[in-house]
Amino acid sequence: MSSDEESVEDEGAPYLGEYEGERNDAEERHGKGKAKLPNGDEYEGEYSHGKRHGQGTYKFQSGGKYTGSYINGIKHGEGTFNYPDGSKYEGCWINDVRHGRGKYTYPNGDIYEGEWAENQRHGQGLYSYVATGSKYRGMWVQGKMEEAGELIHANHRYAGVFSRINPRVRANEGEEEKAELNLNLLVDQKAEAKEQTSDESEEEKAELNLNLLVDHKAEEDEVEEEKSELN
Repeated sequence: MSSDEESVEDEGAPYLGEYEGERNDAEERHGKGKAKLPNGDEYEGEYSHGKRHGQGTYKFQSGGKYTGSYINGIKHGEGTFNYPDGSKYEGCWINDVRHGRGKYTYPNGDIYEGEWAENQRHGQGLYSYVATGSKYRGMWVQGKMEEAGELIHANHRYAGVFSRINPRVRANEGEEEKAELNLNLLVDQKAEAKEQTSDESEEEKAELNLNLLVDHKAEEDEVEEEKSELN
């Protein structure tokens, strides 16, 4: 079971755990109540015909906690999830997954605020790097920077087309800062190229070189991600 997967309260099951609260004529959990489930998780809030429905708080034995809206036993609507690793999501849920607009604060302090689809950054969004103060604003596709976007730094910015660059949060902050530094260097090279070129064809050549560097960075990120998954 994942860190945000809740135990199902099935009225047909032989044991549902402990429950204190209101019931309907059919003896189903209905109205306000508090339950301690067989796996040790706890829920306090509203029920409808035996299912979590309305506003409630679900506490995981692992340390996670969700507070927000339920429909027919699943997270649906506005809600806040505090994860065991210290990260937090505040925003919209659809059918038990992050979907719609929301804000995610990562364990290292980085923040993404924008659109989500099926638990991934998808659509327009802003990612803020706490360590450097840099920001990326633009399109995301399945969790990665894609299409038109803008990298904003303290003294310069780059606006252009991105391809599959992923600002994933690494467990090793030193590696993450190194990845961010490499990306900053790419942007710095673009800024320097623009300052040194007055001829239009030279500027186009500099733009092409930057795109090649960005593509190379994306390929390195994919290899690094595959290595981490294998480990």
